[in-house]
Amino acid sequence: MLSLQPTAGYAIRLRCEIQNLPGGLGRLTSAIGRAGGDIDAVDLVEHQGRVLVRDLTVKCRDEAHGQDIARRVRRVRGIELIEVSDRTFDLHRGGKIEIACRLPMKSRDDLAMAYTPGVGRISRAIAAEPDRAWQLTIKANSVAVLTDGSAVLGLGNVGPEAAMPVMEGKAMLFKEFAGIDAYPICARVNSDEELIEVARAISPGFGGINLEDIAAPRCFEVEEVLRRQLDIPVFHDDQHGTAVVVTAALFNAARLTGRRVEGMTATVVGVGAAGSACARLLLEAGIGDLIAVDRNGIIDADDPDLCGVQREIALNSNRDHRRGGVREALIGSDVLIGVSRPGIIEPAWLTTMAKDAIVFALANPVPEIMPEAMPPTVRIVATGRSDYPNQINNVLVFPGFFRGLLDARAGTVDSRMKLTAAMALAGLVAEGELTEDYILPSVLDRRVAPAIANAVTAAVRDQAAEKPITPAAL
Repeated sequence: MLSLQPTAGYAIRLRCEIQNLPGGLGRLTSAIGRAGGDIDAVDLVEHQGRVLVRDLTVKCRDEAHGQDIARRVRRVRGIELIEVSDRTFDLHRGGKIEIACRLPMKSRDDLAMAYTPGVGRISRAIAAEPDRAWQLTIKANSVAVLTDGSAVLGLGNVGPEAAMPVMEGKAMLFKEFAGIDAYPICARVNSDEELIEVARAISPGFGGINLEDIAAPRCFEVEEVLRRQLDIPVFHDDQHGTAVVVTAALFNAARLTGRRVEGMTATVVGVGAAGSACARLLLEAGIGDLIAVDRNGIIDADDPDLCGVQREIALNSNRDHRRGGVREALIGSDVLIGVSRPGIIEPAWLTTMAKDAIVFALANPVPEIMPEAMPPTVRIVATGRSDYPNQINNVLVFPGFFRGLLDARAGTVDSRMKLTAAMALAGLVAEGELTEDYILPSVLDRRVAPAIANAVTAAVRDQAAEKPITPAAL
């Protein structure tokens, strides 16, 4: 497996005393470079006569690499390492979000209107007409980011406390990209029913619920029950956010390679939350055929270990009734969508795919196969990483998707909205811009959230018209 490149996720800050003599800083930076560190910034902190105090920000591959760089710096002549800090831990210290007041509180009159006695009039108005909560409270712009901590990133079941930093990060992205006030809610529960009850209990205060980092199959059952029981939209981002981005990327990969989606065969490796949602949305989009593979091989509807969602996929895919594992599933496939685990794809298997093969290797941070290891028969590659082209990242979807749901006062989420969002995302890459290294807009492209919001709002409002949604709309 190839070594990871230095990344901001493992950046350290080295505070050093440097003798103010020729060559001192050069020796320091050279030592860091020889150790494989990527120097991001050098800042002067203090000048004390013949001694300079500088902060060097250095990107590292992992924690062990950062420790090795610090050891090497300590051995450099004329340098005293005063302090080493982890920039990611520094950023998270004290939490990443806060609640701020929208109104001034400068007088007794302000207090009387915002709180007692004036607020009682607002409560009575809402008690008489509960729907007025959408106009008179934060409900219309608020989303609960709800988790049980059972499937956090690639870490697994780390519990609700350890899930909190991830939920805070999600809330930051909601606010930054869509202006939505999102609240991390990390629940300690022991069953599907308990998590469902938590969601039901908090739902009156929110305009939508974003389920996050909940393990399969619990995530399927919880979402399905809540969709039936609540009058606000419920969206499991690990499933549907991933599916929307993958579908958008596939629309554009098909455009670039002169294919039609309905004539393509896709192999989906990994049939957990994300893989199942990708498979279902691609089937909704009209993919020609789909072969889903789990750890036991190509899935079969007769397998008693499949959950209901996986059995539904098995019943509607693999029209040639293939048997075997990933290698057999890839023969003749146009696209591979990997949402499983690192290093499980052999390069030789990709040579059996169709001409101009498309590979989305999305295990993160280490994909199913590194891009450098792919054979030249693969034309288009996407990963979940920011250091390669074509990053498939859910932040492209969920802020704008919820903005559209809230703006349209949607009560649920359906495949029409997801397909419309995928087409809107794909459409942001103009025909003349489309290349093998650019099939999706950047996660920092500020056009993305408004485009998806508008598409979702339109889908909600046009639902009664039952207009067909197809990739041909591109």
